[in-house]
Amino acid sequence: MSQFVDECQLNVKAGDGGAGCVSFRREGPVVYGGPNGGDGGNGGDIWFVADHNVASLLAFRDYPHRKAGSGVHGKGKDMHGRRGESLEISVPMGTVISDMYGGELLAELVNHGDRWLAVAGGRGGRGNAKFLSNKRRAPNFAEQGEHGEERWLKMELRLMADVALVGFPNVGKSTLISVISQAKPKIANYPFTTLEPNLGVVALDEDTEFVVADIPGLIEGASEGKGLGHQFLRHIERALVLCIMLDLAPMDGVSPQEQERVLLQELGQYQPDLLDRPRVVVGTKGDAVQPEELQAMGWEGDVISSVTRSGLNDLVGKLAQRVHDARQAIEYAEGVVTIRPEAKGAMVEVVEPGHFRLVGREVERIVALNDVTTPEALSYIDHRLERLGVPKMLAKAGAQEGDVIWIAGFSFEYSPDV
Repeated sequence: MSQFVDECQLNVKAGDGGAGCVSFRREGPVVYGGPNGGDGGNGGDIWFVADHNVASLLAFRDYPHRKAGSGVHGKGKDMHGRRGESLEISVPMGTVISDMYGGELLAELVNHGDRWLAVAGGRGGRGNAKFLSNKRRAPNFAEQGEHGEERWLKMELRLMADVALVGFPNVGKSTLISVISQAKPKIANYPFTTLEPNLGVVALDEDTEFVVADIPGLIEGASEGKGLGHQFLRHIERALVLCIMLDLAPMDGVSPQEQERVLLQELGQYQPDLLDRPRVVVGTKGDAVQPEELQAMGWEGDVISSVTRSGLNDLVGKLAQRVHDARQAIEYAEGVVTIRPEAKGAMVEVVEPGHFRLVGREVERIVALNDVTTPEALSYIDHRLERLGVPKMLAKAGAQEGDVIWIAGFSFEYSPDV
């Protein structure tokens, strides 16, 4: 079974907030003490963190669920609940995260240390001590804990390599990477030997090294998905330099010039800016052709042989120089923290005639966090909604007395103030 996984689905569930406590001070001679219910702890968040020590998405293939810790409920005597433990999920550099259902691109974790808040933990409910005021001397209600966010994500890995080896199947990519690096890919004399990308580090000296990716072979129509084209092509997207490898002794007789035309055409159709990347074009299997054969086919470019190792030093030197120049043109940002902005306010949606829905994080929290079964809590909810301007919004939307108003899973009968 393959140990390299470059695509998976993951369910993430943030921790729920703990409920606030309803409690009053009762100590010795103090019979009617004030409220002292503590707050519930916030639920834990889930963060994705790019880590250079993680090579693939294998850890998520058989375990597609991750959950953060929930907050602890508050207690009497002003004892607050403990916060839920947040969860950090390490993913490879080059991981692209999108919404599984809508397809919306959510984050790209490119550099080591990049962080993204996937789901936020639910807020802990406030205890009744927080609702003490001159008008409310003995509040007998507290907030419930807010549920943590939950969503399904789709993750794709796009390899972070300096050089991508691009060519037809069986052109010699795996053999080349095995010779110039310590990578040990599968090598055989038949097409599509490589079914998953391989990475190798090429070190010229203590100060010069770069990463080479052996991309599985492309065929004509790869940009349209033929031959698992999309799965292979996405690993070329982040490469700084392209090494176009052309078979000088192809089994099917396709000329090097035609191979180059097809490869560049597929790259351009998949992502046009790939044609603007620095590239090195080289003919392979030089040990299998004679000089007169090269002249007959009109080949005047560089020639290498991974078997006899001829031409490899020149090729590696050219690649190293192209990589150096490309790196100088890029400004890397490390440790980027991406946090989704929290939606505020409220908005009215017309569900159907006589039914309206109030949406917005702030207005939904007012209802979701409070106990709608007690008259005092309902009065508090009305007060908060009025401060947000909800009655005016409903009136402007055409709500009439007796209409149904939906907020955060609860329904209320609309009764405008007279």
